[in-house]
Amino acid sequence: MAGGEAKRLVAAVDVGGTKIAAALVDQDGTLTARIQRPTPARAAAGVVLDTVLGLVDELAADPRWPEVGAVGIGSAGPVDAAAGTVSPVNIPAWRGFPLTARVAAHRAVDVPVTLIGDGVAIAEAEYWQGAAAGHRSALCMVVSTGVGGGLILDGRVHAGPTGNAGHIGHISVDLDGDPCPCGGVGCVEGLASGTAIARYALAHGWRALGEDATAAAVAEAAKGGDEVALAAFDRSARALAAAIAATATLVEIEAVVIGGGVAQAGPVLFDPLARHLDTFAALPFARGIRVHRARLGTDAGLVGAAAAALRS
Repeated sequence: MAGGEAKRLVAAVDVGGTKIAAALVDQDGTLTARIQRPTPARAAAGVVLDTVLGLVDELAADPRWPEVGAVGIGSAGPVDAAAGTVSPVNIPAWRGFPLTARVAAHRAVDVPVTLIGDGVAIAEAEYWQGAAAGHRSALCMVVSTGVGGGLILDGRVHAGPTGNAGHIGHISVDLDGDPCPCGGVGCVEGLASGTAIARYALAHGWRALGEDATAAAVAEAAKGGDEVALAAFDRSARALAAAIAATATLVEIEAVVIGGGVAQAGPVLFDPLARHLDTFAALPFARGIRVHRARLGTDAGLVGAAAAALRS
């Protein structure tokens, strides 16, 4: 891969607990050569790394590879962007794993590598190309297998010293709640994620058709009026509203943008979210937050990783 003065293309990688995706991204945010593989989340550290490097190698086979001027990586967190390490909650073998150095040392890579957290990647993407554009202060969230987020403050993405600012999934909203794999108690992720929605519904008597015991299946049941499914989404929305209201109280956000698989439930999630947000965001300066669905879908992590690399 040859660098150059202009970063005509970025090789972007999005590391999540369910899938790892990669693509070539141009300066307008257009994705090409997109590929993905399931995340071997319970495998050894080297196996997970081999999946990432295998995707890089597939991109390197593209004839446009010589135009790539940077690599951008968005990873499930927490991350330490300054140290180049990642410790995703959903990938147990990666604790303080030196992902930036390992990718930079790969035979196909001889350009700068930029690492950001997946929540910050969502914020980068939605502020550049999506629903947060035009807002000077916003919280961007992904609600999927986990819950992540990133902040836009005073017209710029605010990542914090280690790249974890806005990591809203691990704010505690239930002081008597269950322990979280992160070490906390009653975290938003344990109440609001797709995994949590399905787990709650199953524990309270909902039964999936066949083996499709997923949040998407719970959403379909909720749309049909199933009371347990509706309660599962109400619980998720309540946890999200509490965390959003807390964020608004701290930093006075104008808007919140929500993406990820759970957001695909539509009104089943967003209607109770609006109701609970009206309750929790009680102070005058925290009220009136505009709630938007994310525009970039499952490609937001790739677009955001590219955006961060282009700015580096």
